[in-house]
Amino acid sequence: MLIAFVILYLLVSIGIGLYAATRVKNSTDYVAAGRHLPLYIVTATVFATWFGSETVLGISATFIDEGLRGLWSDPFGASLCLILVGLFFARPLYRMNLLTLGDYYRTRYGRTVELLCSIAIVISYLGWVSAQITALGLVFNILSDGAISSEMGMMIGAGVVLLYTLFGGMWSVALTDFMQMTIIIIGLAYIAWVVGDMAGGVGTVVAHANEAGKLNFLPALDPKDVIAFAAGILTMGFGSIPQQDVFQRINSARDEKTAVRGTLLGGSGYFLFAFIPLFIAYSATLIDPALVANYQESDSQQILPQLILQHTPLFAQVMFFGALLSAIMSTASGTLLAPSVTFSENILRSTFRGMTDRQFLWMTRVVVVVFAVLVTWYAMRTDESIHAMVENAYKVTLATAFVPLAFGLYWKRASTQGALASILLGLVVWLGLEMVAPEAAVPPHFAGMLAGIVGMLAGSLLPQTLVRQSHGHSAHLDLGRQESR
Repeated sequence: MLIAFVILYLLVSIGIGLYAATRVKNSTDYVAAGRHLPLYIVTATVFATWFGSETVLGISATFIDEGLRGLWSDPFGASLCLILVGLFFARPLYRMNLLTLGDYYRTRYGRTVELLCSIAIVISYLGWVSAQITALGLVFNILSDGAISSEMGMMIGAGVVLLYTLFGGMWSVALTDFMQMTIIIIGLAYIAWVVGDMAGGVGTVVAHANEAGKLNFLPALDPKDVIAFAAGILTMGFGSIPQQDVFQRINSARDEKTAVRGTLLGGSGYFLFAFIPLFIAYSATLIDPALVANYQESDSQQILPQLILQHTPLFAQVMFFGALLSAIMSTASGTLLAPSVTFSENILRSTFRGMTDRQFLWMTRVVVVVFAVLVTWYAMRTDESIHAMVENAYKVTLATAFVPLAFGLYWKRASTQGALASILLGLVVWLGLEMVAPEAAVPPHFAGMLAGIVGMLAGSLLPQTLVRQSHGHSAHLDLGRQESR
């Protein structure tokens, strides 16, 4: 029955995705759903895209091992990102009416900055999407009781997500996200009620976690721990802001107010609901301590699904794995589409000039397929945890892309020269420290962001030599792209 439900769920997702494809008439429909999404859909896409495998399996496992101190990046940093986007970035970016975030860098700084930041954004998605593929492999392996290997499960999961994302683009992502958000909320709320009752109630679970020191959140009062705290929160809090998936949700809204409100509501909902998997997973320490001890030694990510399989009735299992698959697939579809669109628009398009909109649309679909194969290959070969893959994904954008975005929107003197200095200095400092001092008091990626700020200030305040040349090339490219559309 459980496997039959999973198959039915996958078929429904594919059906919704293919139905959504009927709404795609041009590249704007594919990338931004024609900028027609209402508030409840925008809220759902923000929530569902971020509520992925790392939220259900990754951070719940980390919480059991390390407590709240291990979760500075997610959900705290991740939620901070969405709130900051809603408050400070959604409105000005929506008004620019761009296709991708890479287009912003071209419009503000020129082609070179567009290319560098777009490459950084695409690279950052490798770990995030791979984390979702890894989780799908884990789920299929568990549900089949080992009959389906993790690697085969990854290929099956990647194939399903690719199939319903490929033709419908953002319309498929939006419609399936709404369905999946509904299942996530209902399914996990029900499981929390069932498991909490088995563990002796919410108060018992919370008291046990507090006594075990798992609710300690604030850093110790020493400089090293305070810096680690700030870096942990800001890696995702700032590093996730220059991301195409976040921008797509803003840009797909039907108006400016919807873009702002949908991001704030989705981010707030994500923060509040992210604690449900933590509660469910930690309940296992009271319900079955032996199970927790066993999987802590091998793979803590197995604790939550094994608790459900071994200690709950079939209906609860159906609800849980429905919610889990919804969480994973909603994130996988959005994060598969985002880097593919960025690569097509901001890296390939200038190479194949003169393309019609229809040709660009099909080129983007080809890139979606190629990226799906790449992330599946990477997922099969990495041994990083789901949480670590997601956490590491944003280091590159924090060190390179965040400063040019933020300063470009809020500092008039930010220049092309300053943006290039910021990117290069941030990249050099980050990678250099990763090689020589990865365990330094100031984490390498955080030091890279600080260096990027210095580069932006110095490069923008010094005499300018790159502005006219870069922006002239940018204007030429923009004209060509508008004509092709």
